[in-house]
Amino acid sequence: MRKLLFIAVLVPLVLAGGWFYFHQRTLPAYGPLYREYAYISNGKSNTVTVIDLRTFQPVRTLPVGSEPTGVAANPKRNEIYVVNSGSSNVSVIDAELNKVVATIGVFGHPFFIDVSPDGRRAYVANSGSANVSVLDLDRRMAVATLRVGESPGLARVSPDGSTVVVSNRADNSVSIIDTARLAVRSAINICIHPEDIAILPDSTKAFVSCSGSGQVASIDIKNDKLLALLDVGKSPISLALKPDGGELVAFNFEAGSISIIETSPNEVSGSYVTGTQPTRGVVSLDNSRLYISNFGSNNIAVYDIDLGKVIAYLPVGTRPDALALSQNQNYLLVLDSASGDLAVIQKRQPRKLEPSEYSLLTIIPVGMQPNQIVVKSFRATKILDGR
Repeated sequence: MRKLLFIAVLVPLVLAGGWFYFHQRTLPAYGPLYREYAYISNGKSNTVTVIDLRTFQPVRTLPVGSEPTGVAANPKRNEIYVVNSGSSNVSVIDAELNKVVATIGVFGHPFFIDVSPDGRRAYVANSGSANVSVLDLDRRMAVATLRVGESPGLARVSPDGSTVVVSNRADNSVSIIDTARLAVRSAINICIHPEDIAILPDSTKAFVSCSGSGQVASIDIKNDKLLALLDVGKSPISLALKPDGGELVAFNFEAGSISIIETSPNEVSGSYVTGTQPTRGVVSLDNSRLYISNFGSNNIAVYDIDLGKVIAYLPVGTRPDALALSQNQNYLLVLDSASGDLAVIQKRQPRKLEPSEYSLLTIIPVGMQPNQIVVKSFRATKILDGR
């Protein structure tokens, strides 16, 4: 079945792109203790696939809870956290051993998890319970449950770790949590069906996409007040912030476009058609390229931020969704939610007669309905099993 799936994906890529091949890979000379893995939650397989990004080979398939969705990496220790929506718990993966080492119970229907910058706490919005679970990652247990609005979708920690912003989808509000006191300090009514959240690097503002009203809300999270409602396209379901914080991108699913927001003046500088049903995006660390998954057209749009236009369309598998970049930024990882695989796109200096700086390096089967992906790189403390 996987072979047939691979052929079904490969043939249209050859026909559409006109240039598809697996060239001999020249991978970087990694040290013996360097590790870099991609962790992928497979919602219908109840597993996490672990892929070694030094070799682009799957190394583990880990059973987790029921219906895994959100995945997050700890910035200070070699651990990965997987939210299991169906079983209402969080699986803890030791990234050095690549095994599940603990399970932490939360409340009904969690979807995403975010980790504090110091790596000591995590926050899980429980959409079926109207609360947020606060996890102590040292003790691997829940230490607080905070009541928020109805159907919270996401709890996002500010870069300075002082604030958590929660999008409450059913009552069109956000809850602001003070992390020092572990208390909700305010609730702010914003726009219809708030979903994704992006917080500026200086932790002064949060931006929230509202898919029901075609808007993005700008919120002052130092003074807890709504600053502006910005009209974008229809059904903005996710956001991507440039690493420098100067611009924010809203992905307008039903409009087939993106909207660029200037974060300082709270202004929409323009909207651009990028493909059918854009779902998510990721910006390169040098702030130059935006990669957009077009869920409805089975491709990735490469948007040049300086030029302000799409410079390439890259065919991938069926229903591309979540994206991630490798540590060196040379590999774009694309989860194909319907075909159950990971497309790896390489960015390089084009050689003679090559039409593009991008090429499809490989397609790796994962599990059924892959949802989220996170990349973790680190130096191992010891070598295990020759890895």
